[in-house]
Amino acid sequence: MGIYNRRKIVLGFMGVLVAALSIFSCTTKESAEDVLTDEPIPEPGNPIITEKYTADPAALVYQDTVFLYVGHDQAEPGHGFYDLREWLVYSSTDLVNWQEYEVPLRAKDFEWASGDAWAAEVIHHDGKFYWYTTVTHAENEAKAIGVAVSDSPTGPYKDARGSALVTNDMTTNVDITWDDIDPTVFVDDDGQAYMFWGNTQLYYSKLKENMIELEGEIKTIDLPHFTEAPWIHKKNGYYYLSYAYKFPERTAYAMSDDIEGPYYFKGILNEVAGNTNTNHQAIIDYKGQSYFFYHTGNIPTEGSSYRRSVSIDSLHYNEDGTLQRVQMTTEGVGAVE
Repeated sequence: MGIYNRRKIVLGFMGVLVAALSIFSCTTKESAEDVLTDEPIPEPGNPIITEKYTADPAALVYQDTVFLYVGHDQAEPGHGFYDLREWLVYSSTDLVNWQEYEVPLRAKDFEWASGDAWAAEVIHHDGKFYWYTTVTHAENEAKAIGVAVSDSPTGPYKDARGSALVTNDMTTNVDITWDDIDPTVFVDDDGQAYMFWGNTQLYYSKLKENMIELEGEIKTIDLPHFTEAPWIHKKNGYYYLSYAYKFPERTAYAMSDDIEGPYYFKGILNEVAGNTNTNHQAIIDYKGQSYFFYHTGNIPTEGSSYRRSVSIDSLHYNEDGTLQRVQMTTEGVGAVE
């Protein structure tokens, strides 16, 4: 090859290189200009209730409406413990706009209770609404489980028994006075209802058809680092038992093909929820999507472990039925149509 031809090739290659560098430089500059611009300011969808402190969410889908039941944190700023005297109820058809109703139930509506409106859940069964609650028993100041009933999801509710459904002397696996808390009830496809509850030990029992009496013995399930806050839901043939794990609390979950187990531990579902030691979940399907309710202590500037606020984010399943870890967000879920 002659010198002229080699020079021609080199000059051609240099021209191509200069052109490529010029294009790269323009692309880089345009990319930098794209980066150095403001993103839209996120609209805070979480927490979903901001005018009151709300905790321990339980959610019920009834007639295309989501009913949200929460404890009302009423602790004064700086108060170092829980102060909950009543439960609140809200409803929504889009998970963004929530309507509050009159207070449907207070801890002292149970005449045998001294107070403490701790975690609870409402279910619908055979035309009535049953509210399974945690309160403190007046006789021994131990936690106990009561049940109230109403013809309407928003109440008013009244004591269905006139006495506790579960008392501390009925559960002796652990020697504490607060192991009978956080009831969750699930009615299986065959109509049999089960109640799960506990702290440091997970208990469960069948319920009689009247929904206000236990049927048979109280049994236990052992789960890794179970603290409290059990929740049962079922999807595609699997039972999911989620619960508060360790302390400060994360949410973990286990799976089974039988509601009574055995349950197989699957891992962490939700991390420690900001600025609160506790973590309490509710899981529902609504309008074709799954949702995860929880609480944080993130209302500025006086939110805390004792002044909590309920939030919602999406819940997603893997192809094998396991759950993806919940991503807690500022934006929340947006309006559902």
